[in-house]
Amino acid sequence: MSQWSEEERIQIIAEVCRRSAVDSEFRRLALTDSAAAISKVTTKSAPTDVTYRFVDNSGSVKTVPLPDPIPETEELSEVELEGIAGGTFTSAAGWDPSS
Repeated sequence: MSQWSEEERIQIIAEVCRRSAVDSEFRRLALTDSAAAISKVTTKSAPTDVTYRFVDNSGSVKTVPLPDPIPETEELSEVELEGIAGGTFTSAAGWDPSS
């Protein structure tokens, strides 16, 4: 099984998009059989754990993909949030940054 690097993935998908903008037959192929369209722009096999689906976004209804969900993690305390957001800094050594 071959894997695409992130750079390869971006280039391959960009090429499918580019060709689908100028070649109506290729566009129909991308819309109906994404794997076949991808195979026309690269000789490297697509990863088997991902399926690509191309959608026609040319009408008045626009498709906007949402980002992948971020896994829930432990919430930060108010003190931790303030520190990240540039809250006040205190030092055990007694250093005062304003002096």
